[in-house]
Amino acid sequence: MSVTIFNIDPGSIAQELGIEKGDILLSVNGEQFTDALEYKFLTAEEYVELEILQGDEIVVYEIEKEPYEDIGLSFENSLIDEPRSCRNKCIFCFIDQLPKGLRKPLYFKDDDTRLSFLTGNYVTLTNVKDEEIDKVIRLRLSPINVSVHATEPELRKQMLNNRFGGRIMEHIRKLTENGITVNCQIVLVKGVNDGVHLEKSVRDLSDFYPGVHSISVVPVGISDHREGLYPLSPFEKADAEEVVSLLEKLQEENRKKYGSRIVYIADEFYLKAEQEIPDIEVYEDFPQIENGVGMLSSMQEELCCELKTERKEVRPGKRSIATGLCAYDYIRRFADMVQQRYPQVEIDVHPVENRLFGHRVNVAGLLSGGDLLAGLSGKQLGDTLILTRSMLRAEGDLFLDDMTPQELEEKLGVKVVFVENEGKDFVDKILK
Repeated sequence: MSVTIFNIDPGSIAQELGIEKGDILLSVNGEQFTDALEYKFLTAEEYVELEILQGDEIVVYEIEKEPYEDIGLSFENSLIDEPRSCRNKCIFCFIDQLPKGLRKPLYFKDDDTRLSFLTGNYVTLTNVKDEEIDKVIRLRLSPINVSVHATEPELRKQMLNNRFGGRIMEHIRKLTENGITVNCQIVLVKGVNDGVHLEKSVRDLSDFYPGVHSISVVPVGISDHREGLYPLSPFEKADAEEVVSLLEKLQEENRKKYGSRIVYIADEFYLKAEQEIPDIEVYEDFPQIENGVGMLSSMQEELCCELKTERKEVRPGKRSIATGLCAYDYIRRFADMVQQRYPQVEIDVHPVENRLFGHRVNVAGLLSGGDLLAGLSGKQLGDTLILTRSMLRAEGDLFLDDMTPQELEEKLGVKVVFVENEGKDFVDKILK
């Protein structure tokens, strides 16, 4: 395919050659490419030929460079073509549970192996042909994050509502045997893929170690907008205790057999079971921290280390932190640790109920601007309100309901500051 060049990086090879924004890239090394990943693969060589249409003239640029050195071309769409959409109708799909009236991109269900490699998205591999698995291997798209949910073919077909869902073990075997690292996710649905099904899935996937580097087990999200959908039940305290107990047993078995726990438990299960989050050693190299697995343990460790460092400049006064109901106790604990170390700073922590999705959705990252406004209006928030950056979309400019941080500041009458899910940044934003 051909693609219009959207930008030229300053000081790059492309700029030195005189390639300009608006020129059209026709081929690389005489080959057509279908997406940005093939483009990157083809331009990784030491010698590269670019065929470019400039006005009415086709020019061939011969480039000698270092291996993997970037040429400096960028395109409006990071994938070049459109992302592949999901063909499943999962019984637990959270997008199907969104309320009406949110911005259109939130309703798009992607299931694209390229986005899995580029951004860490999870894919089901139900919409890929064998040739596309071969392409992943050829382009060395590793690691790939795969939503497995169940290794039993019929159960997985049922959960995904897709007759092609039963080939997952075949796909994972082929990927791992050809050097592609796979991180797996199991969204646990009470009464469906838990219990003996969960145990089988973890054992089946662990047998692929080290090709399968990690498995996360996370609870299904249940909103108040499930009219006409598969009936789901939330995990209660006793259910969470059973999940943690089973998975800790499998972790220990794997540690002895493989030298790694391989399977990791979402923070939410420990919180629901009213158990302490494990120490950082349990999470090894934190392979699934972006999936909310081990985040609180990591933050606590970083926080303890950071508080050992003496801060000479600390701005006194009152701050507020708003968070979801799920992690409130831990965030309160973290705030108390900072306040004890620096008593000139007063910190209030406010648990905010999720009104957009409903009370069963209680993680901070899914709070909307409206939720924050409703939960914080009329409260004495001090000079700064601290929120997790995960409440905003990737561009950092909008909450889920399209309220901007500036609008929230104006309506609450307080400066709003966003913090990364890191102990150091947590301390920095409170003290500065």
